[in-house]
Amino acid sequence: MDWRNQQDYQAAILEDVEVRVRCGLHPWEQHPERPNRLLVSVEMFTSAEFDADGGRAYLDYDRVRDEILRWPALDHTPLLEDLLTRLTDFVFEEPLVEATRIRIRKPDIFSETRAAGVEWFRRRRP
Repeated sequence: MDWRNQQDYQAAILEDVEVRVRCGLHPWEQHPERPNRLLVSVEMFTSAEFDADGGRAYLDYDRVRDEILRWPALDHTPLLEDLLTRLTDFVFEEPLVEATRIRIRKPDIFSETRAAGVEWFRRRRP
């Protein structure tokens, strides 16, 4: 499903959840006492209809936030793409999620830029 052409959809959004995680390939990122500050943004999309009174379809961003906040307990992760994969798999555990966009940025990695990071948009695979 191409969300840009979709008539109706619902999205749940978490923007810039801040968490400190041991990750990265650079030598200065390998020190266990100096985790990287990450900003994690997640959008989850569904075509299911929302009904505030009937409690029909809604996407629960609380559980996704809780998952991100567990990341500091992880072993060192070399690539941000590994965290993207982990979070994407977690997001798709919710059957209503049909697609997701996830962005992970390191705001403190380089002094000459506001942030460096990765992002992807994934559709649920059949």
